[in-house]
Amino acid sequence: MARQVKFKETMYNLAGPQLKPGDSAPDFACVTGLEMFKLGNTPAKARMFSVVPSLDTPVCSQQTKKFDEAIGGMKDKVACYTVSLDLPFAQKRFCTAEHVNNMQNLSDTHNHSFGKSYGVLIEGLPIPLLSRAIFVLDKSNKITYCEYVPEVGQHPNYDKAIEALKAVAG
Repeated sequence: MARQVKFKETMYNLAGPQLKPGDSAPDFACVTGLEMFKLGNTPAKARMFSVVPSLDTPVCSQQTKKFDEAIGGMKDKVACYTVSLDLPFAQKRFCTAEHVNNMQNLSDTHNHSFGKSYGVLIEGLPIPLLSRAIFVLDKSNKITYCEYVPEVGQHPNYDKAIEALKAVAG
């Protein structure tokens, strides 16, 4: 049976695998500005990927700001990314306007490889969107925590995600 997510009262299939703790993190090709960015470009330390449908929506905005604030004191120990299908220019505008300085943006608009590799690309919508999810990786690219939020409009478990990130950061 296909994995699904609820979006505006309708169930949609998710493309890709369902990852779990212990899995190796798949590679991806996202864009930052006009440059390609892959898993190998991330530093070998604790990392969190906060996946959102669009920064221009209330829950996604809150999620990004909440994690940005939570990791402020851990910046040297962790690298944290917001992944969406928003264009890099829109991501930059959002972060400037909202004073988001600790989270880096990754745009999956190039070929949706993050969405497909991490099992968060929503199928069947008129425009492509990613489902809300959190992935925490250790320095050797093993997934130590992941949460696939079952309904797009729901918040992730912020406390568990930050706790998992802190545990890996040491």
